[in-house]
Amino acid sequence: MLGFGDKPANGAAPQGDLVKDTSEATFMQDVIDASRDVPVIVDFWAPWCGPCKTLGPALEAAVTAAKGKVRMVKVNVDENQMIAAQLRIQSIPTVYAFFQGQPVDGFQGALPPSEVKKFVEKIAAMGGDDGLADALAAAEEMLAEGAVVDALETFAAILGEEPENAAAYAGLIRCHLASGDLDQAEAYAAAASAAIAKAKEIEGARAQIELARQAAKAGPVTELSRAVEADPANHQARFDLALALHASGQIDEAVDQLLELFRRDREWNEGAARTQLFTIFDALKPTDPIVLKGRRRLSSMIFA
Repeated sequence: MLGFGDKPANGAAPQGDLVKDTSEATFMQDVIDASRDVPVIVDFWAPWCGPCKTLGPALEAAVTAAKGKVRMVKVNVDENQMIAAQLRIQSIPTVYAFFQGQPVDGFQGALPPSEVKKFVEKIAAMGGDDGLADALAAAEEMLAEGAVVDALETFAAILGEEPENAAAYAGLIRCHLASGDLDQAEAYAAAASAAIAKAKEIEGARAQIELARQAAKAGPVTELSRAVEADPANHQARFDLALALHASGQIDEAVDQLLELFRRDREWNEGAARTQLFTIFDALKPTDPIVLKGRRRLSSMIFA
């Protein structure tokens, strides 16, 4: 049996533990101690208080919707006058939020449900993401090590907790890419909800899909290199060489060829070199040295 301050293995609180009544005997355990793990909202109320009858259920609904990222404790001030006196409760309803053993926010009087929801979400955010960041990092590591099935299952589990987690959804797309199923990856990218469709992680996954499609059509590096050496002004050959280099994993060299093409003729094929560079940059992490160096060199050419 889990106590109020305990966490189950998956980091989420059991539904019955999200909202509970407390007393002077258990306030320290239920609020102060428990808030060291997750933020705790305390609702000071009384049975005769009219506004309390609307605020309480609104708070409970918002706390339940937060799925364990915040908890709620109810204090009947008529039965727990010592607590009310110690915390200087002058009127009810009064709401305090505790985190890491300290009061961090609060308000007096009833609020409309929309404001209650915002308050609860703000307090819930103080406690972090319930381990989702660690799960994301673990899934990324699995994918990098080639454990595609394990990574896919982990990304899917994260989405089960947070359906609009753009990083996890993009990870799901990249898992299908890693397994060579471009059609499935493309289908997931197209099905991204409006809330995350334009997130940088999803755009990055789309860029990787585009590059994978190009790789399937890329020509042989050796022949294209010879063609460029024979005629440096052959822009199509240089562009195709960049595609082939990228397909073979020589990303830095591909960027070099595209930058050279841009330097020679930035308007060639409706700015194809610049467009391709941005596709490559989007597919990589923003902090990747290739991205940082490539963007810097491209900027120097644009504003020269």
